[in-house]
Amino acid sequence: MEARVEWVGERTFVGISGSGHGLVMGARYQGRPAPGPSPMEVLLLGLAGCTGFDVVHILERGREPVTGCVVAVAAERAETDPQVFTRIHLSYVVTGKGLSRAKVDRAVQLSEEKYCSASAMFIKTAVMTREVEVVDSAG
Repeated sequence: MEARVEWVGERTFVGISGSGHGLVMGARYQGRPAPGPSPMEVLLLGLAGCTGFDVVHILERGREPVTGCVVAVAAERAETDPQVFTRIHLSYVVTGKGLSRAKVDRAVQLSEEKYCSASAMFIKTAVMTREVEVVDSAG
């Protein structure tokens, strides 16, 4: 896996993933709005994407009728440098027609404890908590 980031001026960087996808990152500068998410926000997006992908994949493999998955992340950082994440809360909303609550809970647990590489890294510095909501789309 590879990636490249290039500074393009002010507080703006453009990242290119090994698969060729681009991402603008930045910070507010001289009163101007940020041109994209900060690098630390990108890390949280990666965590949410990693675990969300796992949950959907696990449920699909188990033939659960999943139709939607939203993962929201709230995090706190240390006050001193390097300001690592110290607390991370993941809120899952998983939608489907007649989903098994037990299977959704198990998919979330498997993702966070076994499959999600991002979770495995963040757990080294942060207390991680979660909540799971299952929404039945029947109806």
